[in-house]
Amino acid sequence: MTTLQTRAGWLLPTPFGRFELDQLRPLKDLAVLHSWMNDPEVAAFWDLAGPREVLDRHIAAVLSSAHSEPYLGRLDGEAMSYWELYQADQDPLADYYTARRGDVGIHLLIGPGSFRGRGVGSTLIRAVADWALSRTASTRVVSEPDLRNQRSIRAFTNAGFEARGVLELPDKQAMLMVYDRTLIPETRRAG
Repeated sequence: MTTLQTRAGWLLPTPFGRFELDQLRPLKDLAVLHSWMNDPEVAAFWDLAGPREVLDRHIAAVLSSAHSEPYLGRLDGEAMSYWELYQADQDPLADYYTARRGDVGIHLLIGPGSFRGRGVGSTLIRAVADWALSRTASTRVVSEPDLRNQRSIRAFTNAGFEARGVLELPDKQAMLMVYDRTLIPETRRAG
């Protein structure tokens, strides 16, 4: 797959269309993100449903963090996913697993229900993980989906992440998912 860096963001052709990952623009993107957070399927795992102020506070905290970056993903121009990429070894998560220096963390949600359950998430998780690793000297990407969110755990597994055990986090039981570049066969890395 060929990727392109553009002024607008990062572009990647996928079997589902052209994927673009852009830095979140709060003034422009929060209305759609707020609607996704109030979708019962998303709300069950993100805990950001309700009035817009709840989401505004969360995004303000992400934007003010020195180790986290929010992104909006689009397929063929349609907003369809929200991503937080963060330095997992500098996050409170590092207190709950054996963190390595430079570990990259991913939080994500697929917004519109029409994009869920079709393999889109797995394709994009793998692409974003590879992109995140290409930007740093890190060799690992981690995520910690809620243990109840079996759809998300399957998507990470299908994207090449390995389940490494249950974490007892303050707000949830989570499955630690790890994508380790050093364990990926050379032929798969090239693809």
